[in-house]
Amino acid sequence: MTPLPEPLIPGQPWTALAPMQDVTNLPFMQLLGKYGAPDLLFTEFFRVHGHSSLDQPMIDSICQHGTGRPVFIQLIGESLPDLERTVREIEERELPVAGIDLNMGCPAPKVYKKNVGGGLLREPCKVDEVLGCLRAAIKGRFTVKMRIGFDGDEHFEAILDLVEKHDVDLLSLHARTVKEAYRSEVHYEYIKRAVERAPCPVLANGNVTSVAKGQWVLDETKSAGLMVGRSCIRNPWIFRQLREHFSGQPIFQPTLGDVRNYIEDLFQSTGHKKRDELSHVNHMKKFLNFVGLGVDVDGQFLHDMRRTRSKDELDTVCDRHLIDNGRAELLFPDEPIKGLIARPNCETSQGCSL
Repeated sequence: MTPLPEPLIPGQPWTALAPMQDVTNLPFMQLLGKYGAPDLLFTEFFRVHGHSSLDQPMIDSICQHGTGRPVFIQLIGESLPDLERTVREIEERELPVAGIDLNMGCPAPKVYKKNVGGGLLREPCKVDEVLGCLRAAIKGRFTVKMRIGFDGDEHFEAILDLVEKHDVDLLSLHARTVKEAYRSEVHYEYIKRAVERAPCPVLANGNVTSVAKGQWVLDETKSAGLMVGRSCIRNPWIFRQLREHFSGQPIFQPTLGDVRNYIEDLFQSTGHKKRDELSHVNHMKKFLNFVGLGVDVDGQFLHDMRRTRSKDELDTVCDRHLIDNGRAELLFPDEPIKGLIARPNCETSQGCSL
């Protein structure tokens, strides 16, 4: 078993960026470098199939993120020859990856219906083949991200046995089933069971919304660290805050003014030549659906933001809710406001596979 890279401050629990499709790309990784990068980065998944070849955006996210932190490339697929071929391509290109991660948790129906991602969890025999193939092909670290099962937990223990059998170096466990997606409570007792069973470090994933919640999860599960996804879209300072908490330093508390600056950074970093203004604004809504969970209790920011169609309109809404009338000095809450829903597939957004 290959040891993981040390946390930024040795002896602390690891923090990790969860792989999120259409989110954890180069611009977002670079932003986290500005706001406080985690110990470990994971790319969005790369779909492996008969005609796949590593594309430039994926290579750029590995080579140009500039955070100084190790990055793992995540693969999703089930074809053994194509997985082997992709591993060879990564190694022949000498890409500076800390390891290769297998996605066994994506809950998007268009993904699991193809028997990849979370769909693999229905067939332990297939999981055995895929893990064996990748362990034999990968010379360095081999990691896995998974859920507790597809629509139940009947294969959970068997798959933990396979994680041990194939010498996986790190297991990231999102403690929901695939069919539960993000709707249910997180079943943290399964992470605790994995920690007790698996010989490798286990990262706890699922609703790590704040420093306080993260510490509770660590205490409850005894995991080796925390993997954070949607909450770092809402609060990009969360990895910095966790590191400050673990080392006993004062914890940075962002204001609504800081959030306004973050939104502008997001807008500037997510633009490109092929994206017109309306498309760019709609793309931003994928992020703002999560940021808005901490702005106001009545959800008016979310309501107004979702109806904008230009940068000027979006700026007006953000200024009104975040900095006008002295609001810039108000603290951004640690936790999402109860009762608000991100609605990433709202009628004016393109949706977000997280």
